[in-house]
Amino acid sequence: MAHEVRGVEGEVRSAGGAAVLAVDVGNTSTSFGLFGAGADALAEPLGTWEVTTPQRLTPDEARIQAQQALACLLGDVAGGTTLPAPAGGEARGHSAGRPVPMGAILSCVVPSLSAAWEDALRSLCPGGRALLVGPGLRTGLPMRYKDPSEVGPDRIADVLAARESYGSPVVVVDFGTTMNVEVVDAAGAFDGGIIAPGLALGATALSRAAARLPVIELRAPERAIGRSTREAMQSGVVLGEVARVDGLVDRVFSELGQVAPVVLTGDHAGQLAALLAHEVRVDETLTLRGLHQLFLSNVERGGQRQRRA
Repeated sequence: MAHEVRGVEGEVRSAGGAAVLAVDVGNTSTSFGLFGAGADALAEPLGTWEVTTPQRLTPDEARIQAQQALACLLGDVAGGTTLPAPAGGEARGHSAGRPVPMGAILSCVVPSLSAAWEDALRSLCPGGRALLVGPGLRTGLPMRYKDPSEVGPDRIADVLAARESYGSPVVVVDFGTTMNVEVVDAAGAFDGGIIAPGLALGATALSRAAARLPVIELRAPERAIGRSTREAMQSGVVLGEVARVDGLVDRVFSELGQVAPVVLTGDHAGQLAALLAHEVRVDETLTLRGLHQLFLSNVERGGQRQRRA
């Protein structure tokens, strides 16, 4: 996900309230999305921020990361002043004070980091709400999964945002540390999905397990038949991922008994979209919007919601 700021402080506080911060802690990266007061379930974040997920994190370190992300996202982009960035992150804009969101919502798939992020977000939301996606949080999502507690919070967010934005049925392919396919059936229920190693994970496993295989750049070669070891590996990893996704989508359509919109999100979504045989849509903010939607559904909010065209 790109580091992007598309809003200004006036938009964030235009309704007399403050922002909602969505935080998606993945195995590889942590993403922040800032949503303005009064934004509905289809609203795009005013800005996004992404950093590398560390192996260990204290509540104070998590709070500093969130404060720096908020300072950047609420800052005056036109001013051009650069803030110090947390490790693995990029800062743009500036802010005169420490912005405090009205509320925050956390998706964390790294159990060892959950407590630190919960503490950090609660400290940033005095008098507000800091929610964790997990058991006890209302989702409004019918589940056909045998054990719903096994479904990761990022998967729930993806499914909710896709259903809200594109209707039912819909298929989501999320490229991250793992490659997840999530399926919403015609009744709007989460029908289940597919989990496989992600693009980078597959490439890393190749070079680590086979001593003579190099680390490769994750891009498609000009032809499937590689004429060097690197080209052959790129063909196997990148074009192999394309073939896998196309094949899995065909199987999903067959089991659904109908075709459905296919939405790509996560790392490499834009790169792979152009190589797929299926018609797909790329939605870079899908997970963050799903988290924002979960926040809205768990606090009292009114207003009409309209589906995306």
